[in-house]
Parts: sequence; structure tokens; C-alpha cells
Amino acid sequence: MSIEPRLLSVQCITPAGLHRIGYAEWGEPDNPRVLVAVHGLTRVGRDFDNLARALAPYYRVICPDIAGRGRSDRLANPMLYQVPTYIADMVTLLARANAKTVHWFGTSMGGMIGMGLASLAHSPIQKLILNDVGPVLKAEALARIAGYLGRPVRFRSVEEATDYIRSISAPFGPHTDAEWRYLTEVVVKPAGDEWVLHYDPDLAVPFKADLEANPGRGDLLLWDVYDRIVCPTLAVRGAFSDLLAADTHAEMARRGPRAKLATIEGVGHAPTFMHGDQIELAREFLLA
Repeated sequence: MSIEPRLLSVQCITPAGLHRIGYAEWGEPDNPRVLVAVHGLTRVGRDFDNLARALAPYYRVICPDIAGRGRSDRLANPMLYQVPTYIADMVTLLARANAKTVHWFGTSMGGMIGMGLASLAHSPIQKLILNDVGPVLKAEALARIAGYLGRPVRFRSVEEATDYIRSISAPFGPHTDAEWRYLTEVVVKPAGDEWVLHYDPDLAVPFKADLEANPGRGDLLLWDVYDRIVCPTLAVRGAFSDLLAADTHAEMARRGPRAKLATIEGVGHAPTFMHGDQIELAREFLLA
């Protein structure tokens, strides 16, 4: 079995035209047992290399770059950078992969996409891991994200970029210097003599438009989506998370799919699942 991924792509469509979604695929290419791992708002599929290597003996692991990130195309209309577009893209990706049923691991935005897809009738998702996201998104966390999303930053070196990623991603918790370097290298790209972030700065357009249209709006509530989920669900929370509150996390065990709960100590938003103890938590739930 290959310990490196196959880098593939699939063509998707929106009302604004066609775009290509890149993805990394691990494990045996004909394995019908499929795990889809989807990253957070400004991250990429290669965040899950450690998780994918660990689970590739059991699954074909598919780690996409959501539109506007990484190896995927940018959208012609930035107002389409929203969860319904991403769900539609993932349905196309599953069709390309001939995946009739899947297990789903979603960090933050990837969990929101998973919640949306899992809530639909005839959903292909049979098991769902929500990594530091749930049916209530805290207003203060959304404001924090809006503060850096789409900001035009440039770096003179990968080392300078690493310092930046380390600062804005401090809630990921303790990581080695090598791990921070890796978490940086997968989300920057060269631009002449400098380095820039991999994602389309216009990701911020619908995000900020929503905040401006609803000044002073409180938390974002998605209980109507969560309550329609019926598959076994694991809800993971970073103990210091500012996006997923402890009371919301507890309520997720009492309604909807009545999720199994897990808390990662010493971490905020969001656990990276790069480390063995976190990977084992996912493995035990998915393979149980």
C-alpha cells in the first residue's frame, strides 16, 4: 500500500460556471470503504496526512481542498463561497469516487459541510465526526475569524510565514517546530520572491457581507440542521474552544443524533488530529 497520496481532481459546477476540486486520496484505490476528511475555513486537505496514513489500511481516505483553497480553483462569483456550494461539490466528488456510503471527518467548516450533508434524506454519511464545531457558532469566534480572513499578507520567507501561522493558529495547541513548519508549508505558495497564503482572499466576501447585514447578531444557530442527523456522531471539542461552547457540546449528546462526546485538553479551536492520541480517538469511533 502506498504511504503517499494520489493527487486527483474532479470538475464541479455552480451557476457561475465550472471549477475544479483537487483532492488527495490515500489507501487502496478500489477500497469501497471510504472516509472523507474535510478541513477548516482557511486550511487544506493535506492537514490530514497523519490521520490519513493511520487510517489508510482500513479506508480509502479522501481529503479534498474546498473551492478557493489549495489545489482547487477559485470561484468566479465569491458570494458562492458558502456551505451549500461546498455540499454540492462534495456530492460530485463522491460520485467521482463511486462512494455510495462514507464516513465523514470534518474540522470546523468541514464539520458544517458534514452536518449539512448528513441532515439530508438519503445521505451517504453513515458515521460522522464533528471536530470542534456544532449547531451553535459563537459570535465572538466568528468576529475573531473575520479579523484575519482575506487580509492581504505576504512573507519574505517560509520562516516568517511560520511565525504568522503559529500566531493565528495558537489555539491548535502545542505542536513541535517541525509540525508548525508543516502546517505552514501546506498553506503558503511562492509569489515571486515572496510567499502568500494559498486561499482566495475573496473567501471573506460572503463572510463579511453576512456580518455587515446583521450587525450585532448573536450566535449562529443550526439546531434545525443538527436535529435531522440520524447517523452515529462523535462531537469533539477543544477544551478552550471559543467556537463550540461547553454547554452546546453537552446539548449535542441530548438531541439530534445524541452524539458521543470527547474533549481534547490543552487545545482551543481546533484540534489538528496530527497526534497519536487524537488519531486513536477517531480510529476507535470510526472502526467500532
